Amino acid sequence: MNSRALCTGYQPIFGMSRRQALSTFGMGLGGLALNGMLGREALASRSGGEVGGLLGAPHFAPKAKRVIYLFMSGGPSQMDTFDPKPMLNKMHGQELPDEVRKGQRLTGMSGNQASLPLAGSPFQFSKHGQSGLEFSDILPYTAKIADDLCVVRSMYTEAINHGPAVTFMQTGSQIPGRPSIGAWLTYGLGSMNENLPSFVVLLTKGKGGQPLQSRLWGSGFLPSEYQGVRFRSGKDPVLYLTNPDGIDSTSRRAMLDRLRELHELQFADTPDAAIESRISQYEMAYRMQASVPDVTDMADEPDYVFDSYGKDARNPGTYAANCLLARRLAERGVQFIQLYHPGWDQHGGLKGGITTQCRETDQASAALVSDLKQRGMLEDTLVVWGGEFGRTNYSQGKLDGDNFGRDHHPRCFSTWMAGGGVKAGTAYGETDPFGYNISRDGVHVHDLHATMMHLLGIDHERLTFRFQGRRFRLTDVHGEVVKGILA
Repeated sequence: MNSRALCTGYQPIFGMSRRQALSTFGMGLGGLALNGMLGREALASRSGGEVGGLLGAPHFAPKAKRVIYLFMSGGPSQMDTFDPKPMLNKMHGQELPDEVRKGQRLTGMSGNQASLPLAGSPFQFSKHGQSGLEFSDILPYTAKIADDLCVVRSMYTEAINHGPAVTFMQTGSQIPGRPSIGAWLTYGLGSMNENLPSFVVLLTKGKGGQPLQSRLWGSGFLPSEYQGVRFRSGKDPVLYLTNPDGIDSTSRRAMLDRLRELHELQFADTPDAAIESRISQYEMAYRMQASVPDVTDMADEPDYVFDSYGKDARNPGTYAANCLLARRLAERGVQFIQLYHPGWDQHGGLKGGITTQCRETDQASAALVSDLKQRGMLEDTLVVWGGEFGRTNYSQGKLDGDNFGRDHHPRCFSTWMAGGGVKAGTAYGETDPFGYNISRDGVHVHDLHATMMHLLGIDHERLTFRFQGRRFRLTDVHGEVVKGILA
């Protein structure tokens, strides 16, 4: 040992095992973890409560602090909701003109039809609010908040089937395995509440339709701590969170302490980020034992709030109840809240099917926006409503009066946004008179993602993660911020 070691007690690390090195530096992994927790608390005090993100702080001043994404799985029909097309009603039953179709591909469900008869909407449209935005009569509550909405009528995607299209809308890629948008945002921005996940997922219970796999809110190649946490209806909103019979909180705490020690030993021999993520998730689960019952117990909500969201709001797991729960989660610092409402896939019986879907979602969606606005939260909460693609302007199968269905249509569809820095009371983009192609200001899926990240203070080109030899990002190598919808 050299003279410095003899005089100061310094021990060289050469020849030491990883376990000895970790024990020497900062009193081991436990000390490092404690140091990290203290660091997060210090960062939280400086950043208004936001902790743990890669960026430390947004790239620039954000307009939105959180996102509530109302995803209508199945593909809502744009010309029956937000994009009126009088031409279709005028030409109802006539053949889709070749110059409109332009030889573009169709799905296998209608591609072999001998005829593609145009189908006008069975619903009436009217203008609402000072903005004069037009809405179908199956959306009476959404129409009342017209002046709070930015309706994007020129969305488009390359995906023509549900699986790739939903995956694309949630992850920026049609191929499964990429991180979801909520995971990217949590990775970049961290958390505003140490006792709740930053990314929560709510599915409408009892709804059929296309399957919604957990990979849609997964973390992909990002650390698993960034994946969405699904809240369910019932006495256990988060699976395996409550203590088993015979186990009290003291025993649970002792078990987690011993488990942490075992993980520290494992990490000392095999430094792996997955081990750290596992420790983090166990600790979050312990803290959630108190925070989840508080946020999901709506007994403190007054009757007028339940009434505003609709009669289903008192029934946990319904879309209305999930919208109210989303507001409660947003109040408590959850940054990305994803609601899924499946069943918008009207290949037949469109009139009855889409009427039911709107009846289940219209009032609660509008109430959420109004509730946030009344509480002063809409200005920094971005609310997004939309599906994975639109529907065809022609009938799938036989056209029998107003009894028909519509096939998938990726070339144009509508979505709306509210709050969080978007230009309210406007319609952005335009489709042709037949509602088949975009005629002005197209907004691609990547553009939507880039704009959402911009509103949260993130440059979508600079939030990346190195994986398998290259840097990935949510928008891949694409995406432009849609400045025309920014306030």
